[in-house]
Amino acid sequence: MRFVFSFRFYVLLAIAFVPLSISWSVPDIRTGVIAFDLLLIAVAIFDLVISRHLPEGFELHREFDRRFAIGDPTRVSILIENASDKTVSLKLKDEYPPEMKLDETRSAEFDVAANSTAEFYYHLTPVKRGSYSFGSTAIRYRSRFGLLWCQALLGNPETVKVYPNMRRAREMELKALGPRSFVAIQRRAVRRGEGREFESMRDYVLGDELRHISWTATARRSKLTTRQYQIERDQTVIIAVDAGRLMTGRIGGETKFETAIHAALALFSACAKAGDNCGLVVFGRRVKKYLPPKRGLGHIDAVLEALHDLEPEIVEPSYSRAFQFIASTLKKRTFVVILTDLIDKDSSRELINSLKLLRPRHLPLVATIGDRDLIRTVDREPANVKDVFIQSAAEEIIHQRLSALRQVETLGGLALDVTSETLAPKLLENYLMVKERGLL
Repeated sequence: MRFVFSFRFYVLLAIAFVPLSISWSVPDIRTGVIAFDLLLIAVAIFDLVISRHLPEGFELHREFDRRFAIGDPTRVSILIENASDKTVSLKLKDEYPPEMKLDETRSAEFDVAANSTAEFYYHLTPVKRGSYSFGSTAIRYRSRFGLLWCQALLGNPETVKVYPNMRRAREMELKALGPRSFVAIQRRAVRRGEGREFESMRDYVLGDELRHISWTATARRSKLTTRQYQIERDQTVIIAVDAGRLMTGRIGGETKFETAIHAALALFSACAKAGDNCGLVVFGRRVKKYLPPKRGLGHIDAVLEALHDLEPEIVEPSYSRAFQFIASTLKKRTFVVILTDLIDKDSSRELINSLKLLRPRHLPLVATIGDRDLIRTVDREPANVKDVFIQSAAEEIIHQRLSALRQVETLGGLALDVTSETLAPKLLENYLMVKERGLL
């Protein structure tokens, strides 16, 4: 049983030493002081013995107001229930994961009245995905005579998961779409005759495409009748996220992999609202995670669970293994969104050669996350010979990246070279373009 002496104990001990200032002339005073000190210590020991257990019915547990997500403050509540008939004075300090940012104090001191409850809370802000552990809550409660603070650990250690920030992903989606909605897009597509999913028949009007005329219906009605189409609501999208070496690079305080995850979540949300099936592949040297395509907002919870503890590795990604897996798993024509980065000829060559595994059945979109520092390096005027060499290397990297993306387009795919800020908007823009044009 651990304890510390209270302020009351030290005050009494100090009062006992005051008579010692005159004890040189009255020897019996020293004896009295020693006897008082021994009695005080004995009472403190007795106080410890009778106070070593908390009152029956005193419980403590921890609650969270939401699941943890990167960058979002989460309220951690310590709930204390005192079902005994005694008031308990206590101090508490919660053991939180040190990897999280503490927004205020995690300790408090208060009294919990008999047959009542109390709550103490503080906020934590996670800065990284993963699993983190809370320890027990350390408390000190005042002893029966108030001479000691007895120490105890209450509550159970528990592990929590930190997920990607879905709110941030939805903000990306709303910012990218602006005032447009999928309903308006579908209506516009129907009006223009795009899409391949049959919706209804209507009278022919000037400007309708002849290939949409239904001659059987025309013969039956003795009036030109045209078929009306809408954007398909059961298209399939697979988001393939590279978890290799280049995705460990940091831009603006986070890795490219983290940027790709939140852009992927924005696209997942858009697909769910559009009624499309969307799946996930995360790959490095091998396929690390696969979620088959499903539709609906409920599927996003499974995606968050799958992504909460994945991290990029310092290895070269195997595009061939990833694309072979996609090609062998998905037989239906699929829009394959590949989030990666390219910086040298070898990785570009493997990507181009591996894309042949997806074509022509699937439609790939390769999105590379560029570095704004490279563009700034190329744009500014070199000040010395060292800057000339640095600028030359930056230009070579940009050239190789653009050359690879042009080859992607030559193979019949789509290509994007974007910054971390424009990744999500460009992905959503191309997704809508694919749907409007009926490219699937």
